[in-house]
Amino acid sequence: MQYEFSQQSNELFGALESVISNLDIKDGQADDSLLRSAAASLASTGYLNLGLSEAGESPAMFKAMEAAAAASPSLYLKLEVSARVFGRVVARWGSDWQKEKILSPLLFGELLGTLALSEESLNVDNDPLQTMGEKNGDMVVVNGRKQFVVNGADADCIAVAGVLNGQGALFLIPKGAKGLEVGPPFSALGYESAGICSLELKDCTVPEAQVISGLKMDDMLDTLRFWENQVLIGASLGLMKASFEEARVYAKSHKTGGRPIIAYQEVGFRLSDMLTLHQAAQLLAYRAGWMADSKDKEATALILCAKVFATEAAEKVSSDALKILGAKGFATPNPAESGFRSSKFGQIAGTSTEISRMKIGDAVLGKRK
Repeated sequence: MQYEFSQQSNELFGALESVISNLDIKDGQADDSLLRSAAASLASTGYLNLGLSEAGESPAMFKAMEAAAAASPSLYLKLEVSARVFGRVVARWGSDWQKEKILSPLLFGELLGTLALSEESLNVDNDPLQTMGEKNGDMVVVNGRKQFVVNGADADCIAVAGVLNGQGALFLIPKGAKGLEVGPPFSALGYESAGICSLELKDCTVPEAQVISGLKMDDMLDTLRFWENQVLIGASLGLMKASFEEARVYAKSHKTGGRPIIAYQEVGFRLSDMLTLHQAAQLLAYRAGWMADSKDKEATALILCAKVFATEAAEKVSSDALKILGAKGFATPNPAESGFRSSKFGQIAGTSTEISRMKIGDAVLGKRK
């Protein structure tokens, strides 16, 4: 594994930092206008293309994800579900027509997408998908209900996971399609501006050209969860980065007893623990990404290891940041309190930490599929 990023990656990081610094991000909000402006601005940096090829760029992808998530968790989540999940759906499984009409404008920041996967619960590992498509001539009629859809209201196209002819399918439903009902955003603990909502499809009819079908169900679900887990790892790295920096700056500038609080051993020790967790999570994410690029058979298990560690470390780091910030941390908005609340989503979304531990245990015992 290489521990040095290429010149191309470093140029991307610089361009990404420049774009982020120029975005008008207020209190972590991520409305539709900001989302589209950010997507258009990021298109020129190459950020939206990360992960869509087999170029071995996953470690660089995680570093770029961290920078974006630290700037605005909600904006990050919306952009990532569009580019890193929806974009990969079309790039890997889409037809030439779908790539031209959907993927191309997405990579230019002109179209936003999302994935609708979970149904009654976040767990699709044990409960079969109930969303069904039925062919009717050259059209497909879709019925089902989805929960916890990030950016559901703002997306121009939604990849709805379901079943068609007994196999896995992804129905590419355009915004405003007849029979598509999008619920209001949830009042959530974290990621308040991510537009997480439910949607219902009642005889929603789409042309067969807008359907990706014939997928093996287990492979489809495992791949979608793998991509979601990568996004959530990146989010956790960003939450830790923002929380640590907020606490570090405060500890150096805030004084008590006539000296900066960082001079007190307890504060210094806490910051060192926070930095250790952040650095360890980074290295685990980079290694997991490198193994995925190398097609290593252990890659899936290591991504789960990285997700468990990073999402739980994000809660610990942001919690410790709040202790250093004191009353300032308790007031909103600030990166530490936002990070503390948002960290819980990473633990239950994608492959939850509890299910991840079970899958890691099975991998250790050799019970792989």
